[in-house]
Amino acid sequence: MPITWSPDRREFHLHNDRISYAMRVHENGALGHLQFGGPLAPGRSLAHVDGGGFAGFSNRVGDPVPLEYPTTGSGDQRIPALTVELADGSTVLDLAYVEHRIVAGKPDRDAADRLPATYVESDDEADTLEIVLVDAASGLRVELLYTIFAERPVIVRSARIRNDGAAAIRLTGAMSLALDLADADWDLLQLSGGWARENHVVTTPLRPGRQSVGSDHGSSGHQHNPFIALRRATTTEADGEAIGFSLVYSGNFLAEVEVGMFDTTRVRLGISPNTFTWTLEPGDVFATPEAVMAYSNAGLGAMSDAFHGLYRERLARGRWRDAPRPILLNTWEAAYFDFDEARLLAIATASRDLGIELFVLDDGWFGARDSDDSSLGDWVVDRRKLPGGIDALARKIEALGLRFGLWIEPEMVSERSRLFEAHPDWAVGIPGRPRTESRQQLVLDLSRPEIVDHLFGVLSELLASAPISYVKWDMNRTITEPFSLALPADRQGEFFHRYILGVYDLYARLTTAFPDVLFESCAGGGGRFDPGMLAYAPQAWTSDDTDAVERLEIQWGTSMAYPLSSMGAHVSAVPNHQTGRITPIEMRAAVAFFGVLGYELDPTALTDADRNAVSGQIAFYTEHRELFQRGRFVRLRNSFDDDRGRTAWMVVAADRSRAIVGVYQALSAAAPGDERIRLRGLDPTATYRVSSWPTRDDPFVRGNAVRGGDELTSVGLSVGPDRHVAAGIGDFGAWLFVLERDTRRD
Repeated sequence: MPITWSPDRREFHLHNDRISYAMRVHENGALGHLQFGGPLAPGRSLAHVDGGGFAGFSNRVGDPVPLEYPTTGSGDQRIPALTVELADGSTVLDLAYVEHRIVAGKPDRDAADRLPATYVESDDEADTLEIVLVDAASGLRVELLYTIFAERPVIVRSARIRNDGAAAIRLTGAMSLALDLADADWDLLQLSGGWARENHVVTTPLRPGRQSVGSDHGSSGHQHNPFIALRRATTTEADGEAIGFSLVYSGNFLAEVEVGMFDTTRVRLGISPNTFTWTLEPGDVFATPEAVMAYSNAGLGAMSDAFHGLYRERLARGRWRDAPRPILLNTWEAAYFDFDEARLLAIATASRDLGIELFVLDDGWFGARDSDDSSLGDWVVDRRKLPGGIDALARKIEALGLRFGLWIEPEMVSERSRLFEAHPDWAVGIPGRPRTESRQQLVLDLSRPEIVDHLFGVLSELLASAPISYVKWDMNRTITEPFSLALPADRQGEFFHRYILGVYDLYARLTTAFPDVLFESCAGGGGRFDPGMLAYAPQAWTSDDTDAVERLEIQWGTSMAYPLSSMGAHVSAVPNHQTGRITPIEMRAAVAFFGVLGYELDPTALTDADRNAVSGQIAFYTEHRELFQRGRFVRLRNSFDDDRGRTAWMVVAADRSRAIVGVYQALSAAAPGDERIRLRGLDPTATYRVSSWPTRDDPFVRGNAVRGGDELTSVGLSVGPDRHVAAGIGDFGAWLFVLERDTRRD
């Protein structure tokens, strides 16, 4: 049993062969944390493992003990998991253990929670512990939920808070988890950046005090992803300890680490308390989003493996979870708003001839949308551009042998729109104050069920009206002037969370009604690339920046927590529309292969050489699609942390029979020395035939070769060009190496 309870010691131990998580009920009923980390044998007491001291009082159980769900005002002076205002104005709770239960599997979240969640398909995949704590004075009941997966180094945590008292209770902070660690010898790893440079890895040593990332703008945001990790200073991709923390949520969040005066560490993760309050009337329940913790003693790569497998296999749902994702062409950079049916059909025909499988019509097809200053909210086709409507266009596209997809931005409204004329009160804003426009648009108040109902009605009608196979759901601005006309003054602090619950409700209803449609989320690129979205849309637009050099760092960082199957990655035209950089089309493809491949260009404008190149790229990706989308992604080397100049990564089949290695050179160097990149994840007993793509006389691989898995791992793959030919390679080079197990030589 992965979860054991010792009644005599009053200890819980969640364990599998890769992790342990231990807690203890103290004499006064306080639930104390003992340990989270590598596997420990069950059956032995861990009471002596107390998590280290901290500044504060005793919690009335002797020495200070770290609590599983710490509150304020009773001795622990560090960052809390739960803060409240009680009816008498006090803010102190004394949560004590009442009962628990251990259940096989992972029960579905209560439908009333309306939150995305991980899941199991059979009860033998996981076990769940539910612990009930109660504050006797107020009647507040807290149910802590822990799920441990049998074959994954992962704990999933959340809390459900119920008011069993006689008076209303106001939550002012309700985190999904708090975790205490006995030392502070960690580095904080975060994924940060901005629009067009999302998810860059930033690493900082822990220091006394608080360090945090978060968002208070209504979405998880471009600036910080709802993921952090703690890693030892000596931890690498392949060795050392790391703990990852990821929030299954798409709204305002806080990920915070505090180092106390005795060099202990507390981590908390959940909804940002800066923009949150929630009133619990007697009998009401509030549920926090799920938080996922992954432990590794084999480096950052193994930590990422844990998140990749869980999110790809047990967070994403539906038909498209396991189905091969189609290669698409998106019309945005091909045409922007300037198109008619004839131009679209010409682009589609050229796309078909290249091997493209899905044609996606981006912005500009609805209302009177000739620029971005009008018509959001009016999801009715513009018959000036498309006289036969979406249905006629979609059927003509399908007749070419392509699937048809469509762009929408349902959460937004333009002031120049019929919807705003009819319902100006549906836009988020504070009465008597001006609304701040961004991109000449406003945000619809999806905290109001009637607005969600309206959007479900018009979008259902749209999706049912034509053979639409794919939807790109965009969200291009954050929320300002947060206020809902549907909430009383004392509950405006609930707006942001209610808004994201409305988004989830709309996603859930549409994906249920149209299970065959592939949804891709987008928020001005990666502005809402988070696990909450992946529960409904199994892939996301990683960044509006399609430049191959920039994408190396963006996709590297995104892969810390997210699998390749979730990352939309496109080949775009040059000069690149975000950076102006000109890179070879081979490099653009070699980067985009490591994700869900698409094209963001006008195929009718390609040269013959580029058309031939694209056809070859699509054929190569199609042959290896399962490996690129479902294989194990291994980060080998980056050029962001050192001056070696080349980035390398690889993807490996589950049975280790095949692998593809990508090596990328941004800037060339004079007379480079011989270089070897050590591969990981291969079978050391196997023999691999190594070839390069595209096929050529390559100074890097020096001809096709047969290499042992042990050699490729311990000695490495030679990627050093002869110095006499190095100058001919130039800037922006990319080389792919295909490794196939040679069973004749094993």
